[in-house]
Amino acid sequence: MRVRVLGCSGAIAQGCRTTSFLLDDNVLVDAGTGVGDLSLDEMAAVDHVLLTHSHLDHVASLPLMLDAVAARRLAAGVPPLTVHALPGTISALQIHLFNNLIWPDFAAIPSVETPLMRFAPITVGELLHVGGKRIEVLPAVHTVPAVGFAVDSPSGHWVFSGDTERNPAFWHRVNRMDVAMLIIETAFSDREKELAQRSLHLAPATLAEELDQIDRQRRFPVYITHTKPAETGTIMEEIRRFDERPNRDDDVRHDIRWLSAGQTFEL
Repeated sequence: MRVRVLGCSGAIAQGCRTTSFLLDDNVLVDAGTGVGDLSLDEMAAVDHVLLTHSHLDHVASLPLMLDAVAARRLAAGVPPLTVHALPGTISALQIHLFNNLIWPDFAAIPSVETPLMRFAPITVGELLHVGGKRIEVLPAVHTVPAVGFAVDSPSGHWVFSGDTERNPAFWHRVNRMDVAMLIIETAFSDREKELAQRSLHLAPATLAEELDQIDRQRRFPVYITHTKPAETGTIMEEIRRFDERPNRDDDVRHDIRWLSAGQTFEL
């Protein structure tokens, strides 16, 4: 399985695109502004979008992508693009985005019977079979209904936390998986850790506590995502410092890496 990082920033700036990952050619995990770097042919090849939650930085390109490839998909007579998301996420999109005020309702265009897009509700713990992939829906703790995902591959699971704060249920499940790589958010620096806590995001101090939940026998690369552009350098330095000073005597350093748009992983 190929994972292409389209966007992994917590906000926009030059060279910074918000969250989206392309799995092989046909599945998107989140649809942030990074989707805009795909060609029309690449966008038209996407048949499934899995959303972690409804916040704008994770869904902004979904309506624009549908608009860009609508004529192609209709002419090709392909099935509707399927958006897999929690019921609360679907409801938010229907009320606040695809409402014929902010954007047309592509779930009813050109008709309710033959739409460009359809919603498929998911639940935490569900095992999905999407686009030839096995994908488990993982718990997340955020200000809106939210999930993470674990995608099975020949090398092990590609695990994405989504937007989350402290999340013991997530680690309980991850510790029972063969993990090839973990992508986890750290949106704020420690100087803004109170804001991170209120908005249910991680800061380096809470990330350190969360990584302590990983079983001591398990080692895999941990990629940091969702940093705010103005804070990225500070966040990565704070992470480097805590990883050099483990919280417990039996800790070893984690293999922590910086995620960047344009990276591709073969799993």
